[in-house]
Amino acid sequence: MPFQGLPPLRAGAFALALSCLAATALPVFAQSGPGQGPGQGGRFERDDRGQGRLDREGRRGRGEETVMGFSRERLARIGPVMREQADRAMFPGAVTLIARRGRIIHFEAHGFRDAAKTQPMTRDTIFMLASMTKPIVSAAAVMLIEQGRMKLSDPIATWLTELKDLKVQVERRNADGTTATEDVALARPITVQDLLRHTAGFTYAGSERSARIKQLLDDQNIEGRTANITGDEMLRRLGQIPLVHQPATAFHYSISTDVLGLLLERVTGKRLDVLIKEMILDPLEMRDTAWFVPESRRSRLAEALDSDPAKADMLTSYRIFENPADHGQYFKGGAGMVSTAEDYFKFAQMILNGGQFEGRRLLSTKWVEFMLADHLIGMGGSTAASTGPGYGFGLGFAVRRQDGFAVAPGSTGDAMWAGAWGTSFTIDPREGIVGIIMAQGPSNRVHTRMLFKNLIYGAVVR
Repeated sequence: MPFQGLPPLRAGAFALALSCLAATALPVFAQSGPGQGPGQGGRFERDDRGQGRLDREGRRGRGEETVMGFSRERLARIGPVMREQADRAMFPGAVTLIARRGRIIHFEAHGFRDAAKTQPMTRDTIFMLASMTKPIVSAAAVMLIEQGRMKLSDPIATWLTELKDLKVQVERRNADGTTATEDVALARPITVQDLLRHTAGFTYAGSERSARIKQLLDDQNIEGRTANITGDEMLRRLGQIPLVHQPATAFHYSISTDVLGLLLERVTGKRLDVLIKEMILDPLEMRDTAWFVPESRRSRLAEALDSDPAKADMLTSYRIFENPADHGQYFKGGAGMVSTAEDYFKFAQMILNGGQFEGRRLLSTKWVEFMLADHLIGMGGSTAASTGPGYGFGLGFAVRRQDGFAVAPGSTGDAMWAGAWGTSFTIDPREGIVGIIMAQGPSNRVHTRMLFKNLIYGAVVR
């Protein structure tokens, strides 16, 4: 069964005061590394609700102690490994969170928050999500589909008229062996589904192999990396740049979710930040999740090391101290948000619960099942650069196709995605597991996400 029919967590159970945490001697919740104080607003459900519960699950003093099927001894490996990674300059610090069947059983801060390593990491630290923005915006799109505001099969040019005359660049081989490119008409329109599963034919400039398309994307500032650009202007310019392949023929990781965010604005008549706040952030009480960091919260922002070669250019692109609404910049549905581990847990647990969290239903169970199904059957392309081998892609989430043929354990149907700054998550419906790592180490991000995944599943013993 893809979902286990979990009852929603009661708000009172989930929001136990952190003072309760201080009373337990269990190490799995300790602030590892130099940060010993509890994070502000760090609410969660304790893992031990009495000796009787633990006796049934872990049998204290007799054999292996477990919590929700996880070995406590093996969970305790995570802290030392994270500290060792920080010592190796993979990142200054990290926050790790693991939950099973709605109960957070591991929630630790490791190392330091800042590049200078003067501020201990805490659980309420704010991280730049980069592409972990995409699942949130994708979920909002599906919610609008549920409401009858649009359909997966709708052509996006119905609302984004700037894109109605898009062409596709194709390469032709001449008789003399040379090659030439030409732009041809679309075989069929780009649909909402294409945006959600990255099969529209869009691309990112940084990963594009066509020198022509890469230069066009950069010169036209489509991704808003070098200067602010409004959504209307971005779409006008994008409509003049050819696609890299015909729609619905291949997965190609791209600006599709940025385009999706602008589509949602046209469909609803609301700014994307307002829409996401109303539909997802407020219902889930994700209070630290937004598209920019105000002055009052900047002291809680995690940094990458100055020695990370990707840091400088990425900071220029993200500009997270500016509210896009005040600076003529479109809200990037594919990359722009910041969040905390606890906030993102609420979103991930909602997905694992089949669309509900703490009594609030955002999505139907059947639509969540559909989102976490593979929508790439019969198409080309691969998610492996982000996920490793063995994954397809659904509606906003990479989805594991089988138990084997991967570089880390998991389950058929588990879902994941990650961000370029170093964050990643895993949602495993079969095992009832949510795992989240928040770090800011962009150059080492693939290593970090796979390492943490190994640690998660290395602690599961039943």
